[in-house]
Amino acid sequence: MGFADDHLIPLVDTGLGNSAYLVDLGDGRALAVDAGRDLRALRTAAERRGLTVAFAADTHLHADFLTGALQLAADDGATVLASAAGHRAFPHTALADGDEIDLGGLTLRALATPGHTDEHLSFLLLDGTTELGVFTGGSLIVGSAARTDLLGADRAEELARAQYRSLRRLAELPDATAVWPTHGAGSFCSAPPGAERTTTIGAQQQANALLAVPDEGTFVRELLSSLGSYPAYFDRLAEINRRGPGVLAAEPSIPTLSAAAVRELIGQGVQAVDVRPVPDFAAGHIPDAVSIPLRDQFATWLGWLLPDDTPLVFVTAPGQDLAEITWQALKIGYERLAGHLTMDTWTTDGGDQATIELLTANRIGDRPVLDVRQQSEREAGHIPEAIGIELGELAARADEAPSGAVVHCGHGERAMTAASLLQRAGHKDLAVLEGGPADWAKATGRTLEEGA
Repeated sequence: MGFADDHLIPLVDTGLGNSAYLVDLGDGRALAVDAGRDLRALRTAAERRGLTVAFAADTHLHADFLTGALQLAADDGATVLASAAGHRAFPHTALADGDEIDLGGLTLRALATPGHTDEHLSFLLLDGTTELGVFTGGSLIVGSAARTDLLGADRAEELARAQYRSLRRLAELPDATAVWPTHGAGSFCSAPPGAERTTTIGAQQQANALLAVPDEGTFVRELLSSLGSYPAYFDRLAEINRRGPGVLAAEPSIPTLSAAAVRELIGQGVQAVDVRPVPDFAAGHIPDAVSIPLRDQFATWLGWLLPDDTPLVFVTAPGQDLAEITWQALKIGYERLAGHLTMDTWTTDGGDQATIELLTANRIGDRPVLDVRQQSEREAGHIPEAIGIELGELAARADEAPSGAVVHCGHGERAMTAASLLQRAGHKDLAVLEGGPADWAKATGRTLEEGA
């Protein structure tokens, strides 16, 4: 059994498309790499092996989640390892290119690999002189390289050139060297779709198109042309990670509220977020509530659509996981969680309700259609004459949405979120398509259009 199978435990956050790693150092201690603030899976894995986290390494100032390194330092006494160039404002071992950390039999060597961020490090794990694997963070990822525009569009090309040089440096490692990236499928940091989240240098030499480009200019053009939109909250988390997110003293929770309390809070500007499934929200919801169904992608859309300084109250269905709601909010820096209630609590107290119609594809008729998927999804196949506005842009462009629109996405969750935003903005007679474009094509016998 190889090292990766025996001693390295990937911990995948499927919602954000990211991987953290727990390395069993063989003596009751562990190394955590790119651990997020939600440490539940890491804790379970460590407890199962009887491990204490002795080192917590961050490859870069994460833009898509808050680091868990400070929590590991507070709870386990872990030494935080991070780039000196990141100027973090909390105790850590500041590393520069070539610096090494003795892990007690294994060695961790810092490799400067800027591109995704200025201060990005990769961490090469060595057993003596043998390269076991490299934690590449947002540098080399499976089938691609992470985006370079998170520090602003004006720096995207400069950082893409740095990314090219970083990938060429990593490609010089032996073919057998394992590659353990942070970003994978589902990440808005430019990871392509696919099931594989780890790889090897040799496999990427064969399969990664960005390693096969003839020169730096071609690399830059191909990387920059692949960049789509990304969640708005990415723009604020890197600085919070530089300062250091707050350490949690106890297991967080959200209180249960009465309808009267929620009514008062909403009057004070608190935003209601309805996390129930789409059919429940359609049948009846608190007026002006935003629908963000609780699923793996909950944090992404919460962080994209709502400001982090607005207190939130959650409308839940009986049996929904309150801890999951709490942790998904906290891992992206949403701390103002006022409480929750069920819709039954609201209606029993006489609270008003709004509704949104659900339509099957054969009932759309001649109503205008609004497609709120990502541009890349739309280009792959869309309903002819549908108006395209990405969900992340919709709140700012609500006046561009047609009156009485039938809103759709791929399955229905994003479409209901979009319809709730439009309803909050004053739109009436909205409907949401049950399903997506493929269902429309099947029901109507018509062909989807491709391209912009």
